[in-house]
Amino acid sequence: MRLEQLQAFLAVAETGSFQQAARKCGFTQSTISRQIQSLETDLGISLFHRTAQAKLTVGGDRFLPRARKICQEWQQATQELADLLAGKQPELCVAAIHSVCAQYLPPVLQQFCRDYPAVQLRVTSLGSDRALKVLRDGMVDVAIVMNNRFLTASPDMVVDVLYNEPIEILMAANHPLTKFKQVPWSELVHYPQVVFKDGYGMQRLVQERFLRQGANLQAVMELNTLDAFRGVVRQGELIALLPQSALVDARQDATLAIRVIDSTPAPGTANLADSLADPSLSRQVVMVTTRDRLLIPPIQHFCQMVRDLVPMQLEAAIDNTVICSDASVPLN
Repeated sequence: MRLEQLQAFLAVAETGSFQQAARKCGFTQSTISRQIQSLETDLGISLFHRTAQAKLTVGGDRFLPRARKICQEWQQATQELADLLAGKQPELCVAAIHSVCAQYLPPVLQQFCRDYPAVQLRVTSLGSDRALKVLRDGMVDVAIVMNNRFLTASPDMVVDVLYNEPIEILMAANHPLTKFKQVPWSELVHYPQVVFKDGYGMQRLVQERFLRQGANLQAVMELNTLDAFRGVVRQGELIALLPQSALVDARQDATLAIRVIDSTPAPGTANLADSLADPSLSRQVVMVTTRDRLLIPPIQHFCQMVRDLVPMQLEAAIDNTVICSDASVPLN
């Protein structure tokens, strides 16, 4: 059964004439006749009485509402797809890691709402692994996450690198490690740490680096919000390894201190070669979507704005950090 057969059937049923149906559909009468005959063969029943006026048989009368419904559904489906390609989608869903949501996305979100006021923007703050999962499951359109090549290695995925940023140490303002401008790994490993929950890329990154250093990570607490990290760390000797963008608010807090990690490998360590090959601890933030979604104008527009605006926000944040340091503002 083909759609043009159903359309021919509806045209004859509505006009009561094969000739008028042919004019309505823009075909010859013989073409309409062949389509009806073919449809009747497929269904195994006659649909019209062949008299001076084409009248529906009992079977044709029973089939008529079904044929109408099928054609209406097809028309609605094609219209929805046409609207989608024209940018008329009801919503755009984004999943992003906490630091990006807090620091870099707000200007993008405001501009997108001005550019596409009819599109409902939905933004969810998630860990990287969870965000990539909901993207693969079709629950969001775009994920902005810490890169995980194991989860993005698919020909359907489009991955844009947005920026790389260093990992720094958050501690209380009176913490013993504040005596260092750059904290050596040999000192860092002696203190218990607060880490992100399982499923967050940062937890995996920190654990892998400790393993490469041949050190034991003393993870005594798991959290998933930046406010919680700051609140716990300011209480005592717990420290946290966090990306630079997650420490913007902490730099303005007199009860907290921030230090960089000394990337110089200790002489004679077993992992000296690995340390020299990758001397700094940093993370890469990427934007991920799928090729089919990039064909949809609002998603395409949103992704382009992220590419344009997020690096600008990052550069401004770095400049502000440098200005504060040059002004002899403490690293807290």
